[in-house]
Amino acid sequence: MPEQRAVFAVPGDLNTLTGGYAYARRMLAELGAAGWDMRHLPLGEGFPHPTVQTLAHAYRLLGSQPEGVPLLVDGLALGAMPGIAQALGKRQPLVALVHHPLALESGLDADHTRALVTTERAALAAACHVVTTSRTTAGALVRDYGVSAERITVVVPGTDAVPTACGSGSQQLALLSVGTLVPRKGHDLLLAALAALQDLPWHLTIVGDAHRDAATAQALRDATLRAGLAERVVFAGAVDATHLSAHYERADLFVLASRHEGFGMAFAEALAYGLPLLGTTAGAIPESVPAGAGVLVPPDDLAALTAALRMLLTDQAARKQLAASARTAAAALPPWRASAAMLADVLRQAAR
Repeated sequence: MPEQRAVFAVPGDLNTLTGGYAYARRMLAELGAAGWDMRHLPLGEGFPHPTVQTLAHAYRLLGSQPEGVPLLVDGLALGAMPGIAQALGKRQPLVALVHHPLALESGLDADHTRALVTTERAALAAACHVVTTSRTTAGALVRDYGVSAERITVVVPGTDAVPTACGSGSQQLALLSVGTLVPRKGHDLLLAALAALQDLPWHLTIVGDAHRDAATAQALRDATLRAGLAERVVFAGAVDATHLSAHYERADLFVLASRHEGFGMAFAEALAYGLPLLGTTAGAIPESVPAGAGVLVPPDDLAALTAALRMLLTDQAARKQLAASARTAAAALPPWRASAAMLADVLRQAAR
């Protein structure tokens, strides 16, 4: 058996255009390029609410892997199958990857939240090691999920070197928001803020998958129509890397009103392009947005978001100062190969 060998188990379609799946794709690619024998194991659809049949299929796949090979399992699946995790952890080096705890998804009722905390806590107890993408998530796992700090390694997403955004070149400022159309991303709050700023020249493009939560996507479109913003807001859907890069390069301001982020890859990407940023203080966003590179307001604070937007839309000097700080901070962003090297160390330790 090769020394550098591991299985990366991911639910759903690996080609899904979200930050979590982008992380998985790049780690598979980077570790493969570094000489690892990496196998992608698709666990099926429906997580974190899988059917009995999906769970049985996942258990068969995971249980059939060669003895001693580390199993790196995405938390979207692992947190929903504590019994399987406990069985696997007794005979395999099991490593959990947690982007953010399942219970921190927006829109859950109290019973559902408690159930997810219980299942994920039990699943994480079976892992020999846990990888998170931020210090914030690591702290939450220690505080709320009983994971010891010694069992956690923070492996932040890498960032590609990209050209500095050239902007729209228009007096109508191009705002860009990147995030799946789900309640946690706060697009509803952003639209409500912009509805109060129709006296200013701006245009918003929202890039994000509209199929994961069709009801939320439709509610956002309806809100756009009710507010009279149909001519100023474009829902671009999920786009590939080339088209996403073009959106970043043409933007004048990046804004995302998330209610929680386990890291915030879109913020790091916008930072890499040297864009001024507007976000919230939710979750790990303050880790992704260095002081001086962006303006952060409390999550779900419509008044604060509206005021910050008005200031940035009307103050060119403030935008330029934020952009300059973003370009400086971008130089310190870790490349993907460095992040992959940290993950490789975790897998080597798990194998031993």
